[in-house]
This record gives sequence, C-alpha cells and structure tokens, in this order.
Amino acid sequence: MSKDIKVRKGLDLRLKGEAEKAISNAPKSKTFAIKPSEFHLVTPKLLVKEGAKVKVGDPIFYSKANKEVKIVSPVSGTLTAIERGAKRVILKIVIEADAQQEVTDFGSLSVESSDGDTIKSRLLEGGVWPFIKQRPYDVVADPETAPRDIFISGFSSAPLAPDYDFVLKGKEKELQAALTALSKMTAGKVHVGVRDKKSSVFSSMRNIELHSVAGPHPAGNVGTQIGMLAPVNKGETIWTLEAQNLVIIGELLLTGRFNPERIIAVAGSSVKTPKYYRAALGMSLNGIIKDAGLNEDNVRVINGNVLTGVKEPMDGFLSYYANMISVIPEGDDYEFFGWNKPIFNKISTSRALTFSWMQPNKKYELNTNTNGEHRAFVLTGKYEEVFPLDIYPLQILKACMIQDLDEMEAMGMYEVAPEDFALTEFVCVSKQPHQEIIRKGLDLMYKEIG
Repeated sequence: MSKDIKVRKGLDLRLKGEAEKAISNAPKSKTFAIKPSEFHLVTPKLLVKEGAKVKVGDPIFYSKANKEVKIVSPVSGTLTAIERGAKRVILKIVIEADAQQEVTDFGSLSVESSDGDTIKSRLLEGGVWPFIKQRPYDVVADPETAPRDIFISGFSSAPLAPDYDFVLKGKEKELQAALTALSKMTAGKVHVGVRDKKSSVFSSMRNIELHSVAGPHPAGNVGTQIGMLAPVNKGETIWTLEAQNLVIIGELLLTGRFNPERIIAVAGSSVKTPKYYRAALGMSLNGIIKDAGLNEDNVRVINGNVLTGVKEPMDGFLSYYANMISVIPEGDDYEFFGWNKPIFNKISTSRALTFSWMQPNKKYELNTNTNGEHRAFVLTGKYEEVFPLDIYPLQILKACMIQDLDEMEAMGMYEVAPEDFALTEFVCVSKQPHQEIIRKGLDLMYKEIG
C-alpha cells in the first residue's frame, strides 16, 4: 500500500524566467565533451586515443575500480582532444561530430522474460549504468551490490525546474520498460514520488510503489523522499535515478541503442525566451544560449538549477546529469549599506528589514551575490526551518568539518547527499559552503569505511 508524504519544512524559491512549455530542437553542435569529474570518485581508464573514430554508444573510458562500468560516446565522430590538468588528471574528452551519425547496436532485449542479471549486463554494456547512483555516498552505483530498494523522484521542486510530466509525455513505453527492468534488480520496491497521482505520467505504470508528495522544496529531492519513506541504515544500499534517465535506459532495452537525447529547460531571468530544448548529452551550450537569447552580457551560466548546479563557461558543454540550464545575472556588484536598509527584492527567511514573507507568491530576479562574507557558524535555527530530514544539520556539518567519522555515522551521513543541504546553504548567514562540506565528508567516509 502506498504512503503519501507531506513535507512541512522547506522553502520554495520563486524566480523569474520559467521555461515556456514549447520544445525546440537544439542547434546542431560541432563539438561534444565528456568530463570524468562528473562521475564522482570514478577514476577513468581510457579505451581510445586522440584521433580515434567512435560511434554513438562506443565506450570511451571505464572505471578503474570496476571495468564493467563504462562511459560511452554520446556522438559519432573523431576524438580530437584529451585535456589534462595537474598530475595528468583528465579534465575533458572532446569529440568532433560527424555529419552522418552512426550508432552501435547492442540488440533489443525482452525485459519481461529477462532476469535481473541479464538486464544488469545490458545496462553495463550499453553505457547507461552511470545514470544509477547509490546511497550511501551519492556515487555511481556498485553493480556488485544489490539494492534494498530503488527510489525515483517523478518531479522536481527546485527553482525553475522542468515539468517532468511535460517532458516525459509520449515516453510511457520507454519508462515502463526501464521500471520493469529495475524492479527485477532489487528484492525490495521501486518507489516513485509524484506531485499528483492522477495527472502524473507515472500513474499508469506497473511494478512500482507510487507516492504522492506535497510540500515546498526540497520535496522533489529523492533524499527527502527516502528519509520519509525508508531511511538508509548502516550496511544497506539503495539506488536512485533521475526520471529522464529512465527514458534513455528504456530505449536501450527496447531498441538496443544508446540515445543520449533529453529535453532540457533553458530558464532564468537573463534568458530572453526561456523554453525547452531537445538536446544531447555533452553537446556545446553555445548554440542553445544564442538561440534562447540573453537580456544582458554579464551573466552566469549554470549546468543544473541555481541551488545545486555547476558554473559553466558560455562555450561550455551540457552536463551528463543536467536536466536544465539556468542563466542568471552575475553578482559582482555590491549595494552601499545593503545590510542596513529595507529589502524588497530578495528572498529571506528572516523578517529583519526583509519583506519577502509578506508576498509568498512573488517572483524574484536574483543574482549570484552571496550578500555577505564567509564567517564562523552563527546559531540562528534557520537551518532546521528548511531541512525536512530527521537529522541535525548544523551538528552533522560540524562533524564533517572536524572529520569525526564516529559522529558522522551517528548523525546520519549514510542518508544524505550534498543536494540535501542546498537550502541550508542558501539561508546560511555565515556563507558556509554546506554542499562542499558534506561532499568532502562523504568522500572521507567512502575512503575510510567503504
């Protein structure tokens, strides 16, 4: 029997520049790039050299820890550059696209008649395994460890996030194939959280446990749904997936081909015509941004949403995991006595000279300015107001900072991922990098405990 969730703690950030529900094809990209750093803690071992010809679906590198976990090419073309940084760390693998695309055919698979091991082998071979992440540690899932349960969030509550029911419309066949396949890879359940069971694209799906989730952001975070349905205990593993990646997995199983296409939202107050684009993983962002247009020159392009996304140069590339591109004004200007006058144009959880609480439905045009300097933690109680998990956020942050593994375990580090602390970072008057602190803490636990 399904369990509905009501999230009471959180904060909805209403920003200007929501994407209009119209889908355009992204301008063709001449260059594509794969960044190994996006696959956290995966040490890449290259399978191709500069000048090599690759097809869509051909493996580019595999994980040093597990040769079966492969990253495949999103495009057919020539590998033109392998950019390296300090200690010869691979920063970027650049591929120049061919005019005519060739795709590797892995062969279709009957999901209904296949067992879990057969399906797992196909997902590993077809290069879609990195879409599956695991808790604890929020890293690419270990294929050798069976998950207790699998969790998928069927909506996003992040600022300006894409409407999943809109972008997944017409992909029911692929979604069902992926969900059926996943259900055979766990002895537990495949949990899917949605806003409205009746209108959701997942409402007609089989082999899942459907949950209605209400409340402010981070209601759409899979971590919030895990914490309220079945928290992760020590020794347990669960898998998580982003809803659009189910389509890529389902298409691989049904057609035998890796299709890197997804629909992304290009949104933000700096975008002239915010809308949806049919784009491919790793493609250049230049053409998309030019097509959408900018209202100003001094902007920040973000791979992802404004809370958890990564800053990207204007000539950067679409992230492997991004479902949107956010463009907002760069916050490199400062207000004279900004701390000492009434504030009407910013969002704040405090009522000290701020008035956003009086207009809960107003949309704001925010920039990247932190509006303050980095300082020691100030005890305000604001973290707890926006943090819905049954965890003490300040205490777990401090445990990570002093690298106290016992305390980190006791406080619930097995349950969390950096994105769960995006809101506490947003409301932090001390300007502490919460997500970075949690990421370093998880990495330390992975190294020391495994």
